Amino acid sequence: MSKFEKILFKILSGSSDSNVTFTELCSLLEQVGFNKRVKGSHHIFFKSGVEEIINIQPNGSKAKPYQVKQVRNIILKYKLSR
Repeated sequence: MSKFEKILFKILSGSSDSNVTFTELCSLLEQVGFNKRVKGSHHIFFKSGVEEIINIQPNGSKAKPYQVKQVRNIILKYKLSR
């Protein structure tokens, strides 16, 4: 299982939203084709064909659990993968 698949499984399982690192979440979004713009601590991800714009901020080294849930819902809604 590749690192990408492990991160994707971790996020899609929904069992450890509070244990996803901010770097893992950013990496996953970039690997499924999102473009990134940074403004201060806000990392804004957007993609052609996806209505939602994802705006995430780090909470220390971790991603905020509600933002992990938002990313999971978008991945499932648009059936995103590499």
